[in-house]
Amino acid sequence: MSQLSRAAGRAFLGGLAAGGTIAAIGAVRRSKWATDLDRVNHRGETVSLAEGPGVTVGATAASVVGASSPAYAAAAATVGLTGGALGLYDDIADARGEKAKGFKGHVAALRKGRISAGLAKLLGISSAGLAGAALVDAANAERHRSRSSRLWNIGVAGGVVAGTANLINLFDLRPGRALKVVSALAAPLTRPPGPKARKTAAGGAGTAIAVSSAAAAAMSDDLEGKTMLGDCGANALGALLGLAFIARTGPVGRHLALAGLAALIGASERVSFTRVIADTPGLRELDELGRNQA
Repeated sequence: MSQLSRAAGRAFLGGLAAGGTIAAIGAVRRSKWATDLDRVNHRGETVSLAEGPGVTVGATAASVVGASSPAYAAAAATVGLTGGALGLYDDIADARGEKAKGFKGHVAALRKGRISAGLAKLLGISSAGLAGAALVDAANAERHRSRSSRLWNIGVAGGVVAGTANLINLFDLRPGRALKVVSALAAPLTRPPGPKARKTAAGGAGTAIAVSSAAAAAMSDDLEGKTMLGDCGANALGALLGLAFIARTGPVGRHLALAGLAALIGASERVSFTRVIADTPGLRELDELGRNQA
């Protein structure tokens, strides 16, 4: 494939993700369910969660179109749509006052004999992550590894997908913040794979392009406080971002990523990311960049 045709293909994927995101957000905001997705943000202003279904549709569709194999296309559809659907379920539960907060909240709900929406989402996205990881490794045909090694590697990769979905959700507390994190993490994964790259690396690059393009399309309204990702959009973009990563990396990278995700998610139970960002010069300015300060 020539560099020109490769560039055209990447531009097409980005346009598809951005256009699909904008069209889907508009369709949701015009639908009869639009008012059900209105929420009050930290400043007491009404914002729409239509952004979540929008980025889910745009990013997932472009990821499937840009897949390097049928197995990878199935993996992208599985993690993207599952993350979005279960995130939307969690958003709805939150509006009804049914949402348990954090790991302690999920445990408390279990002790009362109830599976919280958040726990159901965690289990569902984890299962989708495992399925996506299995499809990625099947596409890479890593049959030279032992059965136990393959299963362990799939388990770690599935944890990366689920962990990334959870991590992005933790940043969706201020306008534009989660989208900026998504864009920063996706950027290195968009680079064209080399000749010795894994078979799914091209699909991973396509997914990273889809994720960053969907994020860019939603950024303006998010920064202005008109829309927000919610669990739906954050989980979908995070899961697809995790898939893009495992599509391009082997066991060492996956283990390092999972350890980092576990550390950050564990820290979030005790430390406020919002406070850390506000107290850190550089991070504070990046976080506020482009945001409506009125």
